[in-house]
Amino acid sequence: MSKKKRRKKKRLRWIKFLFEIAVLAALACALFVAYKFTQITRTDIQEDQLVVNSSIPEDEWNRMKKYTTVAFFGVDSRMGALESGANSDTIMVCSIDNETKKVQLASVYRDTYLDTTDGEYRKCTEVYSIGGAQQSVSMLNKNLDLNITDYVTVNFQALVELVDLFGGVDINLSEGEVVWLNGYLVEEREVLGKECEDVPGPGLQHLNGMQALAYSRIRYIGLDYERTERQRTILEQVMKKAQNSDLLMLNDIIDTVLPMVSTSLSVTEILKLVSGTGKYTMNETVGFPFEKTTMTVNGSDCVIPINLAENVSQLHSYLYGSEGYTPSDVVQEISDQISYTTGIY
Repeated sequence: MSKKKRRKKKRLRWIKFLFEIAVLAALACALFVAYKFTQITRTDIQEDQLVVNSSIPEDEWNRMKKYTTVAFFGVDSRMGALESGANSDTIMVCSIDNETKKVQLASVYRDTYLDTTDGEYRKCTEVYSIGGAQQSVSMLNKNLDLNITDYVTVNFQALVELVDLFGGVDINLSEGEVVWLNGYLVEEREVLGKECEDVPGPGLQHLNGMQALAYSRIRYIGLDYERTERQRTILEQVMKKAQNSDLLMLNDIIDTVLPMVSTSLSVTEILKLVSGTGKYTMNETVGFPFEKTTMTVNGSDCVIPINLAENVSQLHSYLYGSEGYTPSDVVQEISDQISYTTGIY
């Protein structure tokens, strides 16, 4: 065999060897990632049982397909329950433009009086304790003309750990917020079994995880409206820090936080969302309903949408850029029923 042929054969063996190494490395990475994400509690949404309004206009259907829309729930559970049996203290709808990666985040006020999809009207926070994520997603779809098929649920401890991993957040506090924040810390120390110093005073303060959680729970200043705004403020800061995270930090987040998360998203879908983290841009977040009032209904203090249909039209403009959206007949009927029951038009 000539030297030229031997060199060529040797080169081919090296190419084959390197290819095999690359394949094995890719397989090892895939197995590692798959193992990491087994720490999440996965609960599939039964899409054939989801409530989705069939009378949503076709052009709006097509517009919504250009976005990834996910429901986020923060569960008020001190026992770590993620499936049901606890109220959803936080309810958010997140839309991501698949092309521009622009993120829109709307908080649904937990005390909003809505159709729960089971023939009753009550505060939407209570739906999660009754029917878990499945019924809560259906509630959002039915009342807001959405087509959500995926959700993410986290418990209180996840927020504490996440903020601590990122080294805390900077928040400008009022005197009243300091009083309530330190008050909530008393309960958190007992429930979480951790020590945490009180916040010293008003002004710009650097909060750790427990302090950030206490801040996000304040609802006696500005009621639920400002409470959801505080939650979005924390989330915005965490998201900005996540965009600058290295692989070691992401690994720590996965190991620490994912066991406290329940989702219907597959590993592939999660990786797709995570891979775009550095490209996401978040605009101003909002609270829903936009036009609202408060009143007592059946003994419960509720947030009443002033004309739900008009609020839904405004929500679609925010989430999807829909101009002059006309809500479905189902939403209009719910809107009329709320007005009839409450006398709020």
